[in-house]
Amino acid sequence: MAQERRAALELLQRPGNARCADCGDPDPDWASYTLGVFICLSCSGFHRNIPQVSRVKSVRLDAWDDAQVEFMATHGNEVARATYERRVPAFYYRPSSADCTLLREQWIRAKYERQEFMHPDRQEPYSAGYREGLLWKRGRDNGQFLSRKFVLTEREGALKYFNRADAKEPKAVMKIEHLNATFQPAKIGHAHGLQVTYLKDNSTRNLFLYHEDGKEMVDWFNALRAARFHYLQVAFPGASDADLVPKLSRNYLKEGYMEKTGPKHTEGFRKRWFTMDDRRLMYFKDPLDAFARGEVFIGSRDSGYAVLEGLPPTTPGLHWPHGITIVTPERRFLLACESSAEQRAWVQALRGVVERPMLPQEYAVEAHFKHKP
Repeated sequence: MAQERRAALELLQRPGNARCADCGDPDPDWASYTLGVFICLSCSGFHRNIPQVSRVKSVRLDAWDDAQVEFMATHGNEVARATYERRVPAFYYRPSSADCTLLREQWIRAKYERQEFMHPDRQEPYSAGYREGLLWKRGRDNGQFLSRKFVLTEREGALKYFNRADAKEPKAVMKIEHLNATFQPAKIGHAHGLQVTYLKDNSTRNLFLYHEDGKEMVDWFNALRAARFHYLQVAFPGASDADLVPKLSRNYLKEGYMEKTGPKHTEGFRKRWFTMDDRRLMYFKDPLDAFARGEVFIGSRDSGYAVLEGLPPTTPGLHWPHGITIVTPERRFLLACESSAEQRAWVQALRGVVERPMLPQEYAVEAHFKHKP
């Protein structure tokens, strides 16, 4: 048995086997001996949920027999990828180990259990260009989740929702051009929680949604990405898939509580929830607010923006001990973090944006930007 285990370990040195077949993490030391893939410990847990398709064991700790080692030798991650990922649409989100449990599990189920990327006809729920269904949506004012009808149409370039299933007119129409979707299970308090944002009068509006069926929610997410992909292909006809795919959806650069003071710097510091969404730094009274209390555009260093550690020595009032000063051409924003670790993380996120040159379209956003004091 030790000899077979050594042979299995040696297979990890082959091209493609040095990273998890599902999330890409380095040094996988588990394997599905029925699918012929090497995977990490975390992904092996998802494989255990589909025992009719995948059986897993540790490469280092479990016993292996000759037939299992031979099967792994004739398969491996590259062969599996060519089989199970043969027809993955360009817009389909491929999760990493940093993504939420739902995305990672549904990626594994889509590949091996449902074999969606071997049979394109099984991709219709997110590839058809039209999707409608009921989702639980958090009410803007009362915080209750209520069932609402949603309709996504690529032809109109819009996502709509209706307060009643038989309503003729939508409650809101969200243009795909300005729409983003990101999974936020911890914030929303549901494992399938999705945050959808869009621009309304140049301010960000948040919707918080979920569906009890995990596949349904991931299908909605990928349908939104497909609609964005279609829109961008029309808007930028010369662009390659590699250029467009990073623009389909984005996770927030950083979120968390900080304290802030007002524009005169004499007002008391107040605790607010901050979200860094690309170049928009938004702050909310509550993480699940529909609208931000204010938004700050974070430009580039060349345009007069800077991020400084600490606060001016004359800053009055009680506040958390670890300050950050954001310098913009119009004013300085004074913020405070509860811990030095949070301060470092925010400074890193903010400086990452400031050090990035602005794109031509971002100058237009800056020119029209409205932040609420």
